[in-house]
Amino acid sequence: MTGVHPQHPDDPVRLPASPTGRTPQWVLDELAGSSAPAAPPPGPRRRRRGRWVVPLAVAAVVTGTVLADPPVWPWAGTQVAPGAAEPLAPARPTDRPTPSGATTPLGSAPQPPAAAGTHAYASVQEDGVTPVAYDPCREIRYVLRPDGAPPGTEGMVHEAVARIGEATGLRFVHEGPTDEPLGGERAPFQPDRYGDRWAPVLIGWATEAEDPTLAGDVVGAAGSTAVSLGDGPRVYVTGTVTLDAGQAPELLSRPGGAAALRSVVLHELGHLVGLAHVDDDRELMYPEARPTVPDLADGDRAGLSALGRGPCVPDL
Repeated sequence: MTGVHPQHPDDPVRLPASPTGRTPQWVLDELAGSSAPAAPPPGPRRRRRGRWVVPLAVAAVVTGTVLADPPVWPWAGTQVAPGAAEPLAPARPTDRPTPSGATTPLGSAPQPPAAAGTHAYASVQEDGVTPVAYDPCREIRYVLRPDGAPPGTEGMVHEAVARIGEATGLRFVHEGPTDEPLGGERAPFQPDRYGDRWAPVLIGWATEAEDPTLAGDVVGAAGSTAVSLGDGPRVYVTGTVTLDAGQAPELLSRPGGAAALRSVVLHELGHLVGLAHVDDDRELMYPEARPTVPDLADGDRAGLSALGRGPCVPDL
């Protein structure tokens, strides 16, 4: 099966042809660039570019990977053998892993804070309200690409992942390093590299030459892949977080730089699990970083709590 993968910010979104002759009902979800707290209206959405300014002497900008909305997986239809009265069962697809069958959440999402706050979702289900989220009944496994990582930042990444796990109740598991490259198209199912499962979330550092998404002042990008089966709910199955290996050392050398970079990582992980930008400057998901908001705020935590209560989809 083919699908739409991360594009560069100015590239058009294209849906490739399906082997069945239909457009596959899945594409990557937009995880950043939205500044409106309300869910977007139904129908086609245009690609948008988000900016997040780090308040240091030399400002850096982070933009989320711009992705499209998910439609239906063509796992339907039957075949009829010549001369047979009954249709044959569909052939087992080779473009996705064996279904997990998991029906019990691995963790429990915390209650949202009582205080008011603002949050927005990258994508919502057909009801226009429920956010698209990761399956809470499955571990979210992640790998790190160590190439180009500034010294001391691996612990920072693990700390930020754990913070998102606390805020969502989702179970994250680190699998170790990978040599999988960052940038360009990424298949969500890579059996030759990762076996019979969805590819783990890929987190790593890259230069502008390796990933043109990081051109200019961009210091990070994140996005996840959502899939659906028939009329079932859409669910994220994997994603990427790319951090700028060129600009991070300078950022770390400045007073407060470590806290600022941690905020970049945390902000991008918020995009990874399904949060979009908001207009409220009291939230971490506001497009501009402020020293007064180095961690998740009330609206961020409310949105992450809801993202931890997504549906279990055992058939995927």
